[in-house]
Amino acid sequence: MTQALQCGRFELTFERPLLMGILNVTPDSFSDGALHFATDDAIAHARQMVADGADIIDIGAESTRPGAQPVNADEELARLLPVIEALRPLNVPLSVDTFKPEVMRRVIDAGVDMINDVYGFRWPGATEAVAGSSCGLCVMHMKGEPRTMQQAPVYTDVIREVREFLQARVQVLRAAGVDPHRILLDPGFGFGKTAVHNYQLLGGLKQLQFGDYPWLVALSRKTMIGHVTGRAAPDRQGGSIAGALAGIARGAAMVRVHDVALTLDAIKVWQATENGIQE
Repeated sequence: MTQALQCGRFELTFERPLLMGILNVTPDSFSDGALHFATDDAIAHARQMVADGADIIDIGAESTRPGAQPVNADEELARLLPVIEALRPLNVPLSVDTFKPEVMRRVIDAGVDMINDVYGFRWPGATEAVAGSSCGLCVMHMKGEPRTMQQAPVYTDVIREVREFLQARVQVLRAAGVDPHRILLDPGFGFGKTAVHNYQLLGGLKQLQFGDYPWLVALSRKTMIGHVTGRAAPDRQGGSIAGALAGIARGAAMVRVHDVALTLDAIKVWQATENGIQE
């Protein structure tokens, strides 16, 4: 049984898979760059995702697509803080996608409920920035760093290596005093992995799992979907939903998605098939 997740103001349980809605307040994200860059647009989109059934909103202010250029902490915070302030009253958990310790501290002070770190809290000071808080921690595997991660990544055994990396990161967080009920794990689809690696990880998700930590599957509209469908990022909804369901069938407790309403419909049908329905 997957453990409950302590997430700031909230305790998340997994009677059904939860939906993390993606809110990019960036000019250059791979799928929806600039669409919600303006603060008012970002707030409106977040509210719509909640209305569509999102259980948590993940706010990112620095693109981590392959080849992305870095953003300094002041600019990242200028994008994040007005959105956090406006969305706090929605009464859903707010996650911030960042790897900078100074940003983590400021957004935790602003009241966010989760930190989602593509570096797995490896930057100096990152563990210390989050250890004393009550926020959830999404720990992701990435090989390399965003600007170079897709330049011919190589693994001997991708499932074993990703699992061992995440086990090691969990040990570091636990040693710093982090309650295990605050930890969510993400294999990092598309972060230093070829399409072959990505589908090996998705197909082998059960083999990745250890303890009773909940797992996040985050592959919405990514290149791995385009690799098999041939579609551009904005047209990858169908493949993304199929990938989310493949992850859920293999034990994912949460899926990170652009298309909240469509994914929720698919989950409802999947659950009805698995569990039956009331007349």
